[in-house]
Amino acid sequence: MSARKENGKPEISRRELLKLSGLALGGLALGGVTGGARADDTPADDPGSVCHRPSAYPPDQYSYFFGGNGQEGLDLFNPNTELEPNEMRISFMGSTVPQFGRAQAYMSIFVEVGWVQDEYLLKKDPPELKYKAQDQFIFDCGTGCTANYSAMNVNFNRMDKVFLNHLHADHMSDLSTIYTFGCSSDRKSPLFVFGPSPSGVRSPKPPRRLYDDGTKAFCRNLREAMRWHSESFSFQPTAYESYEPPTQHSWGLPCDPRPVGDDSIDDSYAMVPIELDWTKYGKRPGDNVAYHNRKTGVKITHFPVIHCRKGSIGYKLEWTTPDGTPMTMVYTSDTKPETMSIEQAKNYGPRGVAKGVDVFIHEMAIPPEIWSMKNLGLTSPPEDDPDWEESVKKFEDVQNSSHTTQGAFGYLLSQIEPRPRLTVATHFPTTDDNVACALESVRSHVPDVVVDKNNGNLVWSYDCMVLRVFPDRIEQLRADVSDYTYAAYPAYTRYDILPPKYATSTDQLELSTEIPPTDPDTGEYHYNSDGY
Repeated sequence: MSARKENGKPEISRRELLKLSGLALGGLALGGVTGGARADDTPADDPGSVCHRPSAYPPDQYSYFFGGNGQEGLDLFNPNTELEPNEMRISFMGSTVPQFGRAQAYMSIFVEVGWVQDEYLLKKDPPELKYKAQDQFIFDCGTGCTANYSAMNVNFNRMDKVFLNHLHADHMSDLSTIYTFGCSSDRKSPLFVFGPSPSGVRSPKPPRRLYDDGTKAFCRNLREAMRWHSESFSFQPTAYESYEPPTQHSWGLPCDPRPVGDDSIDDSYAMVPIELDWTKYGKRPGDNVAYHNRKTGVKITHFPVIHCRKGSIGYKLEWTTPDGTPMTMVYTSDTKPETMSIEQAKNYGPRGVAKGVDVFIHEMAIPPEIWSMKNLGLTSPPEDDPDWEESVKKFEDVQNSSHTTQGAFGYLLSQIEPRPRLTVATHFPTTDDNVACALESVRSHVPDVVVDKNNGNLVWSYDCMVLRVFPDRIEQLRADVSDYTYAAYPAYTRYDILPPKYATSTDQLELSTEIPPTDPDTGEYHYNSDGY
């Protein structure tokens, strides 16, 4: 590219370069991918001929525009917009792999379905005619994602069912925030945590310990680790009188919902693990059901995937709209390429006919060479550098234990028939150069994929991207949010709140060294008691 000075900086802005050329990636010849345009008309003859080229720009020039499909291209969307009765809404609250930049938090997806009258508000005097999502779910909650939930105005009372694919920190770290601060905010009901059973893998060193590394043990230990927090905040109400706990039958659970620890099932500090047998995948009908709420029409099943250690699982969400239309989303989270994801995405019906899915969300990893360059801040591989070779080897090991690379992603997609209405690549550092390289790899296996915000069938996720999924269309949008937005808490105040555990906000304090607003003995003024 000629529009560069000798110091490597563009003579015109990065954004202008992209707008002028559609996809200016110096040396990455993609035939000008803009809007609905495809790659060049002559895809690589050799399926293995994929892009392993270095980044075209140094780290301080990264952005994501990509032919109008990135942060600057999708139409803006108000996240407070009411759902339609037949809408499935998928919001990406975190979308990347460690250790990428501030532009993307770690993995989390928020799924809402339908739009119904809030029954609680009908009981108020006078009754309030307000509506809410028919059902909602969190899939993974990695580090930093709760900032996006706040920006998207998703209150804690909507964050009561969390489905963990595995117990890596980039998929569950913000569970501590959801758990502890939800109770002191507007979630006055238990937190339900779905996740895999113990791996069954023994330590290779004597005495060959078999660790209790499943979701139930995780929740039990997390609940105790948060004891100081939960007690210190329990001068505030944590439960309400009319709460009706779900049962194994009402939510179609595989086990009786029982809290870890000594919390009552109606308390918001109750953490309720729903441990799922990670080996099950529906070989026997119903053996892999995680959640089946016939009242809301949502069924969630699970299946094993291959990631780092036995015990990682993917999820399939099925929902029937009020007009009887079935809609389906598959979220695999992290996995090597494997056959379970393919079979789940084919989505066989009762008669063994593949129906396909509406949205297929699958991880994608950049190649070890590029991963190393990104981490080291390089724009090209160095020559004869042992440290560089060791870095690439490290990421090759990570890839081989855990992830689906971009070419493997393309091969996997080529095996799914019928093709998903929309495939989403996630767990990916989404920048122009990475996406362009990845698209070339995917198209070497699936030449007909289209990246287009209006008519596309493939998209790369980034934070605050919103998919509105309807029976007849899928809208790709970008939430219009502010970095400084406060979540609208409380959504509403309950009328039947129970008294808190501690009678006053100072019951747990040692106050002998406190400086009060006014000296009680002399009457000397120190500061305003109203906070100003």
